[in-house]
Amino acid sequence: MEHAVNKTALNNSIRIVSKKMPHVHSVSMGVWVNVGARDESSSESGLSHFIEHMIFKGTEKRTAFQIAKEFDAIGGHTNAFTSAENTCYHAKVLDTHLETMIDILSDIFLNSVFDEKEVENERAVIFQEIGMVEDSPDEYIHVLSGRNFWGDNSLGRSVLGTRENIAGFNSHTIKGFFHKLYQPERIVISAAGNLEHNRLVDLIGPVFESIRPGNSFPERITPQGNSMVNLHQRQLEQVHICLGTKGMSITDPRRYAYSLMNTILGGNMSSRLFQEIREKRGLAYSVYSFISSYVDTGIFGAYAGLNPKNARKATELILKEISSLKQTRVDPNELKDAKEHTKGSLMLASESNDNQMVRLAQNETHFGRYIPLEEIANNIESVTQDDILHLAESLFQKTRFALTLLGPVIHENDFKDILTL
Repeated sequence: MEHAVNKTALNNSIRIVSKKMPHVHSVSMGVWVNVGARDESSSESGLSHFIEHMIFKGTEKRTAFQIAKEFDAIGGHTNAFTSAENTCYHAKVLDTHLETMIDILSDIFLNSVFDEKEVENERAVIFQEIGMVEDSPDEYIHVLSGRNFWGDNSLGRSVLGTRENIAGFNSHTIKGFFHKLYQPERIVISAAGNLEHNRLVDLIGPVFESIRPGNSFPERITPQGNSMVNLHQRQLEQVHICLGTKGMSITDPRRYAYSLMNTILGGNMSSRLFQEIREKRGLAYSVYSFISSYVDTGIFGAYAGLNPKNARKATELILKEISSLKQTRVDPNELKDAKEHTKGSLMLASESNDNQMVRLAQNETHFGRYIPLEEIANNIESVTQDDILHLAESLFQKTRFALTLLGPVIHENDFKDILTL
């Protein structure tokens, strides 16, 4: 049985959610802001991620070194990440250091100075981060694929931004974006571990209630998605393939069937893509399917890295396996195995307070409530063969796919006619 989840809303609409896990000796906490790369204009692209870096670079009472040293002194771990729709600042410490962790996280979130000298230093770091992604073709292909599929919409831009934008940002630009978009109604503070909710609220409430409500927030425009083949020539040993089509939003009622369909197609080692492309034919070392879901839309895709001479063949096989999902009901045993795999992964992840902290924030942001594991497991179990068949029929339509390739692709004409099912 799960322990109770508690929730408190501050006067300025910031929500605090927590889950007590008395069997652990730590607390994982995150300050989540429902702001990300898709909330930026083209000239602002990269600002959310830049802010994520700058938050740790000094406050009115702590230098960047002091922030790092104080976390290290209590054996804590702290980090942050930026996605298309969220930015999260998180930390994990022993439960005896909860107050210290909250003091540091509160300070960096509320009192960062965004010093111009630190901006210059971090600008160089972000340039290196962009270069690192571009030097990792199995990662960079997803950036290119998003740009190909979503086009000019903000979802098609890299979270890291462009070198041109990064070069032009200064302290004033960063501060302006931060104060405009970091509005209290878009903030959720989540914590999981050996803690008491009332004490958590007593420590967080007085400082975070100082954030004032904002006036406006940019509208998120839902893109339609493109269907095209896009090739990026690069001298590599492999060609990296990313095939994508429009998927579903995070809150779509069919998300349980969606997840199981992904598992069956390419979500584990017994999946159809892994077995057909790697195990039976030896065409690729890495091959998988994936889903990326947002508040209003999503993408369903597949990736493979392989010898250039096998690029056409592998793409055809991926499309064939996708097509089979809408032509024939999945085998009952295949569906049963996918359900057990999904439920098992969910339950194993629930033993980590880091994962529980993430689930708390995501549930609150998207559903306004905590969704118990039992409810999720029941919804997974209720998915039928027909549910997956009808979902595949709905999603996998002709002219809806985008294909992106990165590597030494010589014969571009080989792929002009491939996007048919």
